[in-house]
Amino acid sequence: MYNPQLNQHGELIHLLSTEGLPARILRQILDRAAGFVAAGEQGEKKHADLAGKTVFNLFFENSTRTRTTFEIAQKRLSADVHSLNIQASSTAKGETLLDTIHNLEAMGADMFVVRHAESGAPFLIAKHVRPGVAVVNAGDGRHAHPTQALLDMYTIRHFKGDFQNLRVAIVGDILHSRVARSQIHALTTLGCPEVRVIGPKTLLPRDVEQLGVQVFHDLTEGLRDVDVVIALRLQNERMNGALLPSANEFNQFYGLSRERLTLAKPDAIVMHPGPMNRGVEIDSAVADGRQSVILDQVTFGIAVRMAVMSTLSEARA
Repeated sequence: MYNPQLNQHGELIHLLSTEGLPARILRQILDRAAGFVAAGEQGEKKHADLAGKTVFNLFFENSTRTRTTFEIAQKRLSADVHSLNIQASSTAKGETLLDTIHNLEAMGADMFVVRHAESGAPFLIAKHVRPGVAVVNAGDGRHAHPTQALLDMYTIRHFKGDFQNLRVAIVGDILHSRVARSQIHALTTLGCPEVRVIGPKTLLPRDVEQLGVQVFHDLTEGLRDVDVVIALRLQNERMNGALLPSANEFNQFYGLSRERLTLAKPDAIVMHPGPMNRGVEIDSAVADGRQSVILDQVTFGIAVRMAVMSTLSEARA
């Protein structure tokens, strides 16, 4: 089956989604990220993988962690980095997305990191860039967020070993979450035998079971004996209409509290892709507690994004 993310040799040339990527590619990225983490612990932060390469960051949506960690990762790989101020660019004057891309290609772009409100925008760009230019999806609409999923997989593997015997619960607004979709595809590809999604019916995709997950509407049942808990925020900016009576009511039934966390295994880890809404999907006692690895996710995100871009560059060497 044709996969626009891979070349004829099966090498990664774009990272657009975790869906359809073979386990060997996912593990290759995680293994490379482990090398960058180890090098950083030895004080070796600078690498030459992207020396002489020009990378453009195009963030059409707001971002803190993703944009900043990408920029740090690019500089550590010795790239020439350009982050466009979209509000001050020609797109604000009506220039099309592809015209913007082609103009930047004419300036010598080797890689684009793109976040866009429209699902599929990075796929469109990847389809139209010239050969040798890589596209990384940094989040598109409600569709995918592959680098977030990969750093989550790295975090899980770091603390739990491998995926073969794990129960993972994803709690919250699954319907509007591009992160959840990417996590589910990555977890199932890497061999996680039990992925649970927990939330009210109004915040779960129709036929979500077809993704290979178990569905729970009761948080106490869904958290029982899990190894990993991933909390997701309410994506209010993507909701059409009132899907919930209130944030307080969501917290009452689905908020991750210290008491509810006791239903999971004693050594369960707690994750969150951010930004957190404390007191809604997660209590501060949990977010800052001993089982939380949320800040570790952010730290590992630099190495994982370095690994992604290094892998893409290597396929073009």
